[in-house]
Parts: sequence; structure tokens; C-alpha cells
Amino acid sequence: MNLRDIKKDIEFLIGDFVEDCLMFAMLHPEKDLAQTEKLINEASDLADNLFEKVNHPAPDVKPRMWYNQVGAELLSGLDQLCERLSALAK
Repeated sequence: MNLRDIKKDIEFLIGDFVEDCLMFAMLHPEKDLAQTEKLINEASDLADNLFEKVNHPAPDVKPRMWYNQVGAELLSGLDQLCERLSALAK
């Protein structure tokens, strides 16, 4: 994974999750919108943290390993957010 690809992945996947949150809010107006807003804010924070890591890699780690680690962190963070969004639907 290279720098350009990981940045595109972060933008796309976080954006897709935010769209899912907005769709959930539109389809379920009876649910608490504050929780959905909180998830959107957390997704934004995740993206900010990941962009910070991508733009400032650790000097003692090979770039390819660093970007793979950031990609894994992106997927695990999004997985947790998606589980929480699913829990709101119940």
C-alpha cells in the first residue's frame, strides 16, 4: 500500500460511513440523532488521526509496514463504528 492509495482509502471509507449514518438518520427519525452525530464526529476524528499518521510516519519503521499498519487501523476502527451504528438500529 502506498501513500496515495491509503489516503484515498481513508477518504472513501470514512465518507461512505458518514453517508451510512446520514441514511440511517433519514430512515429512522424516531431514533436519537445525537448518537448518530456522535458516530459521525468519531469517524471524522478517526480520519484526522489516520491522516496525521500517514503524513508523519515513524522514522524507525519501514514505510510499507507503516502504511499497512495504518490501513489495518482504518479497517478495525471502521468495523467498530459500523457495529455501533448497527446497535443503534436495534
